[in-house]
This record gives sequence, structure tokens and C-alpha cells, in this order.
Amino acid sequence: MLSRPRPMLARSKIGRTARGFATLLLAAAVAVSTSANAFAQNVPVVRDAEIEALVRDYARPIFKAAGLANDGIDIVLVNDQSFNAFVTGRRLFINTGALVTAETPNEIIGVIAHEAGHIAGGHQQKLRDQLDRAKTMAIIATLLGAGAMVAGATTNSRGLAGAGVGVAAGGGEMAQRSILAYQRGEEITADRSAITYLNATGQSGMGMLKTFGRFQSALSLSGTQLDPYRISHPMPQERIANLEVLVKASPYVNNIDPPALQQRHDMMRIKIAAYMQGQAAVSRLMRKNPTSLASRYGDAQQTYLYGNPAAALAKTAALIKEQPKNPYFQELRGDILMKINKPKDAADAYAKAVSLDPARSGLLLVSLGQALMAVGTPDSLKKAVTQLNNGIGRDKENAEAYRYLAQAYGELGEIPAADLATAEGHFYSADYKDAKIFAMRAQQKLKRGEPGWLRAQDIINYTPSNKLK
Repeated sequence: MLSRPRPMLARSKIGRTARGFATLLLAAAVAVSTSANAFAQNVPVVRDAEIEALVRDYARPIFKAAGLANDGIDIVLVNDQSFNAFVTGRRLFINTGALVTAETPNEIIGVIAHEAGHIAGGHQQKLRDQLDRAKTMAIIATLLGAGAMVAGATTNSRGLAGAGVGVAAGGGEMAQRSILAYQRGEEITADRSAITYLNATGQSGMGMLKTFGRFQSALSLSGTQLDPYRISHPMPQERIANLEVLVKASPYVNNIDPPALQQRHDMMRIKIAAYMQGQAAVSRLMRKNPTSLASRYGDAQQTYLYGNPAAALAKTAALIKEQPKNPYFQELRGDILMKINKPKDAADAYAKAVSLDPARSGLLLVSLGQALMAVGTPDSLKKAVTQLNNGIGRDKENAEAYRYLAQAYGELGEIPAADLATAEGHFYSADYKDAKIFAMRAQQKLKRGEPGWLRAQDIINYTPSNKLK
């Protein structure tokens, strides 16, 4: 993970160090192997077609350079204001705080390149192996210490018993330092891999240096004194020193992001600010260039969220006139029209957004399906089912989409299909108990052996160690 260095948990009683660290290592190993669904259940995930498309555009050439283009890596946005990113399994998580803080695309591309280095290097599996070795070290130290203490007790030797405590504590400390040193080494390796990927794609590494400089400034301002041997990441100044020569030796060091990409980045930042940080945050971002397209986009969003919908429509119409092929301006128009209870017009706007969307986002199709549901006629409900299914086809794990689909099927009187969609929604929310209940309800009304019946059976048979495809 690319984050500010943090100290490990302080020890409470020295006599329990090795045993406690063995437990800590076991917990870490479990965390590393957590399934994507269960992990996501504890992460505040953010969904947005525009932001997801932009971040995927950032990642695509980096993943190709890292040999990951065909590995099906998902990018997940996390609603967290800290500057952070991390990987688990085949998923790369990026905090919205990182996206809104980074002033240029290059800074986020550097973050993605670093995380790609972890994935390409197989660091998660290697960390599991290292945890196993360190856990063994800690357990052996505990057993040796216990043996010494038993011997001390049988010989009435307090000195020997005390030495046993020292063996246990020292073994735990050695194991802890070993795993932390290994993690720091992985971070350095991922940093260097990132520079390789950036060079392969003709991009500068200056964004990475700026990110580490930001971490260093924050650490200095906090006044925190860290033991460099008790953290999982190298100190920021060490990372800067390690990378500066490589970055400045690159023929691409002075390359900057294309203006169109920078504009999309600015629009993303102001969108995150509008929806997650409030009007003051939007005003701060608009202050730098109040007449830019990004600022006017932020103004339209603020007006939609906090002001007059009619004024928001007018501002969005001006944006559409300037960029008629931008699908996300049409999406905003659809959102405004839904807010003022004009679902038919909203459906037209979302349909236009879908037709313009080069990323083929399932989210836009789900919005279209919701608008068609709100129209409320039998014909529009049938169209809603089609669009919702199309959206799920592009975005299989969208739990909310299944819930809307279940509602649409229910209003059409197609109860078995509604039950199965409800089961899918619970499943992708990691609520496996209710998923199985609704899957069994669906099966009772479906013909044995047909696709829906088989899908319900898959959910019923699911266990965390037996993932559905």
C-alpha cells in the first residue's frame, strides 16, 4: 500500500511479546487472504461512471507495461479522505482523498504504477510466505522461552526463568523486525517498478516525488518521531532519495499530462468535492480558475445538490452545448430531471449518456433502468428490466442494480425472477444467509435445470472457500 508510514502497535507486557506477535501475524495472514466480497463489505465503496472511467484510463497503459493487461484487475474507489491506495487479490483500491488531493493525473498514475508493482511482483503471496516464516520464528521463541522458564522453576533458579522471558521477548522482536524489513523492501521494489512502467509509457515520475514530498511535509508538521525499524514503509525522505536519481535521469522527466486529460482530472476533483466534501471545498477548487469548464461543472453540481433545479438545468445545458458528446453532462441532466420528478425526460437524458459513453459503464444503464421504472407503465417496466439486465451484464457485482431489478420484476408480477434477483443482491452484499433464503424461494417456483434454477443452486451451495464465477 502506498501510504504514510505508521508505527506498529505498541507492546503491552514484554513477557507476552512473542505470543502476542504470533497472534498478530496470524491476524495479518487472515487479512491478506480475505475474499474480495467480504473485504469490500467493510470498505465504504464509491461508485461513479465518470470517475471510474477516468481512473481506468490512467491505469490501462500502466497495467499493459506491467504485463497485467489481461489479468482482469478491478479498480475500486473508497470513500476516505486520506491519501492512500492498496491492493488485495486482483483489486486495486484508491481513496477519493487521493483523487481529490492530487493536482495532476501524473500523481495518481504514479500511485497506480506503484500498486501495479505490488501486483506484478506477487507481493501478496510472498508476504503470506514471509508471515508464515515470521510466525514460526515467534512460536519457536515462545516455546524455547517456556522451556527455559520450566527449567528455572524445577531448579528454583530465578535467573534461568528470567532468561526464558528474555528469549520469548527477543524472538518476537526479531520476528517483528524481520517482517517489517521485508515489507519495506517490497515498497522500495514497487517504487522502482513504478518508474519502469512510467518510462515504458512515456510518463514522468515527478508525480511520485510530489506525493512523497507531501507525505514528508505532513510528517514534519505533525512532529511525530518514528522508529524507522518499526514501520512497514520506508520513510518519505528515504523514498525520495531512492527515486530522485531514477526520475531525473528519465528522458520523460519533463513530460506533462495532456490538457484534455488534465481537464478531466480537474472535473473529477471538483465532482468529488461537491458530492463528498461540501460547498466550501468546491469553492476552494473553483477559486483558482472560476471560469474553467471544471469550475462551471462544479457550479452546476452544487446548484443541483443545494440550489435551484431549474438553474441547475440551465447551467447543465450550457455545459452540453460546449461539449455535446460528453456523456456525464447528460448524466447530470438526467439526475436533475429525476429530482424534479420528470422521469420520462430523465430516461431520454440517460439514454443519450449511454449512447455517448465510450467506457460502456453499467452504472449509466442502471440509471436509465431506474428512470424507466419511475415512468411506471407496463411498457416502461419491461424496458427497465432490459436495461437493468444490460447494466448487470457489464457490472456483475452491482448489488443495488439487482435490487432495482427485483423491484421491476415484482411490479410486472414475475415473482420467481424477483426472488432470484433479490438473492443476487444479497449475495453481492455478502449477506449470504438471506441470499440463500431467497435463492431457495426462487427455486421452488422455477423449473428444475433451467438457467435461473441452476443459478439459485449455485448461491445455495456457496461457501467462502468456493467462489461463484
